[in-house]
Amino acid sequence: MSVPPPQQPGAKIVVLDDDPTGTQTVHGIPVLTEWSVPSLIAELSAPGPCFYILTNSRAFPVAHACDINRAIGRNLTVAREQCGRAFRVVSRSDSTLRGHYPAETDALAETLGGGFDATLIIPAFFDGGRVTLDDVHYVVDAKGRTPAGETEFARDATFGFRSSNLREWVEEKTGGRVRAREVASISLADLRGDAGLLAKKLTGLSAGTVGIVNAADPADLHAVVRALAVAEAGGKKFLFRTAASFVAAYAGISPRPLLKAAEIAPPGQAGGGLVVVGSYVGKTSLQLESLLRTAPITAVEIAVEKLLRPEARAGVVTDAARQVEALLRQGTNVALHTSRKLVTGRNAAENLAIGETVSRSLVEIVSAQRARPRWLIAKGGITSSDVATRALGVRRALILGQALAGVPVWQLGLETRWPGMAYVVFPGNVGDAEALGRLVTLLG
Repeated sequence: MSVPPPQQPGAKIVVLDDDPTGTQTVHGIPVLTEWSVPSLIAELSAPGPCFYILTNSRAFPVAHACDINRAIGRNLTVAREQCGRAFRVVSRSDSTLRGHYPAETDALAETLGGGFDATLIIPAFFDGGRVTLDDVHYVVDAKGRTPAGETEFARDATFGFRSSNLREWVEEKTGGRVRAREVASISLADLRGDAGLLAKKLTGLSAGTVGIVNAADPADLHAVVRALAVAEAGGKKFLFRTAASFVAAYAGISPRPLLKAAEIAPPGQAGGGLVVVGSYVGKTSLQLESLLRTAPITAVEIAVEKLLRPEARAGVVTDAARQVEALLRQGTNVALHTSRKLVTGRNAAENLAIGETVSRSLVEIVSAQRARPRWLIAKGGITSSDVATRALGVRRALILGQALAGVPVWQLGLETRWPGMAYVVFPGNVGDAEALGRLVTLLG
């Protein structure tokens, strides 16, 4: 028997999303790509339980990511003073533990006035097979349950880690500032036991404690949200570092059916559809291979090694842009993708710089298209963020729902290059090997 989500909160929930894939569990919710005070006042004052701010901070060096979080924290504080609407902040990041933690939550706590009783880490994301059991975070797929520290995500060139136990992961990521033994744990037994005792345990957290929340299904998150409501009503103040499933629970947003093909690609429109693939995780490469083998689509590959040669990059971009446009005008679906050999630098900063060059090149190719594609899918968090903001000009979009489990769809705003288009944000680490091909075949 499913448990209904908690009621929507009184304070507005503001979700700072370090890439656009965190919108994968909600619908009917706006997402901003800028954070001016007037825009924040408008969203805080509007109906609805929450809104997203896309920071794309996972694509940037840590200092820049912190600057973004501080700027948003300051602007939110000013907006609250002017409109009088209370808010709570969720720092949404990767369900496989990649991202700028603890730097981003530290920056937020600093600019939001401090005084947080606890920062709660909740990386469960059920649509993607991410669960936390006995303090160990797992990635679940058809092969079984794998501790996160043993997956390809833990070997990420920029955000790699060793620990699967979240208490040990906190110690690792904080450089020992917070010891594993000091991290509070909300267990499944707590969540599934006496609700009063759970609320008492959360109320007992203080003095900037770091806590982790185990979760194996949505009812676990609904339980912690109900307990949080009691603690917050008593004056407790929490900051959150979570994956996407917690946002829907905290905001009281019930699931909706997957979007139909006609809601993403209305029938009768001319031209081909466009898939833009930048992600390098193994799952994306498998999905791309299956897509090209099984779906009605033509590949346009750009060689990353050439993009990284300044004298060659412009020519590669121009040639690819011409190929894509010619195919789209013929009514042919196109998969614009980077070569699959991962090119890395000597350190995290160089890896981010390589990623920026690749993403900038994909953006320039999409920007050069004069014909509107019939539908548009971007694969990978950084890719989808850069295409949305830099190629399409998104400042505010509406999250329509999901095309597949964990795959959000945005409706582009009037300010964009292609107003009203449904834009599919396909995470790099979501879906089975055939998922991308199934979606393209569905859209036709």
